[in-house]
Amino acid sequence: MGKIIVTENVSLDGVVQDPTGDEGFRHGGWSGQLADKDREAWAKVLFDEALGTEALLLGRRSDEWFATRWAGRSGEWADRLNNLPKYVVSSALVEPHWNNSTVLKGGEVVNEVSKLKQELDGEIVVYASCQLVRTLMEHDLVDELRLMVYPVVLGAGERLFGETSDKKSVRLLSTRTVGDGLAFLTYELVREA
Repeated sequence: MGKIIVTENVSLDGVVQDPTGDEGFRHGGWSGQLADKDREAWAKVLFDEALGTEALLLGRRSDEWFATRWAGRSGEWADRLNNLPKYVVSSALVEPHWNNSTVLKGGEVVNEVSKLKQELDGEIVVYASCQLVRTLMEHDLVDELRLMVYPVVLGAGERLFGETSDKKSVRLLSTRTVGDGLAFLTYELVREA
């Protein structure tokens, strides 16, 4: 059975909006303000994660964003990401942007992702895709959260977690310093009996 793993870059105050500065958010580009040592350590963590991943699960906008940045690259990390099976949740998308991708109909996301968890073994990693993450969290489909916390408070912007119909309990699995300035926090979702 597959495990849904959400991996996100977040500011200290939980903002996930426009970390690279591509979207025009007034505080965008906050993830690029790292020292080289931190950037290298961050890349190592995400590369190691990619090596242990069975598949990627993305929203439509994330599929497009990642495809434009990774599809033309080569090297170990790029080859791994480009060759992984990808599942893109969208109600409108017909043809995904990234290779080796399958579209899951957005109106049936809960059923499609539940089926995907049954069919695959290993980690199914969700990058970015804030709206998808919220839907998965709401329907108790997330098994683990991996949060790379950046040493910045933005004070505004879209946060990872929105309103939920009920509280979601998590258990801290690990904490780790990445480089000199990043904190990597791993939580598992606790299912209520």
